[in-house]
Amino acid sequence: MTDTFVALSDPTRRLLLDRLSEEGGLTLSDLSEDLPMTRQAVAKHLAVLEAAELVASERDGRCKRHYLNPVPLAKMARRWLGRFEEVPLAAMSGFHGSAGEARAARTETGAGSAHS
Repeated sequence: MTDTFVALSDPTRRLLLDRLSEEGGLTLSDLSEDLPMTRQAVAKHLAVLEAAELVASERDGRCKRHYLNPVPLAKMARRWLGRFEEVPLAAMSGFHGSAGEARAARTETGAGSAHS
């Protein structure tokens, strides 16, 4: 999963994924259009995406076509975001600030003290 986060950390790689989600089967030339970088730089970004299994590629004669693989994204969403969808907003209504402020409030009231 670390590879997924690394791959998604770069805005150019996110743009490439956006393009592949709109239209799969794009070649390196297709993906390089309108980008302010060389085809070699785009190829390096694609290699990172392929290593993270976010992009799958297949040969079509002399062309290599690239496709979005949504499975790692779905796994990440399920693991990291899914659990927050089930949290009722009412449960968060008592949240007043940072963890440091909460500790300070507990200490002042004696709720967090081991000597109580």
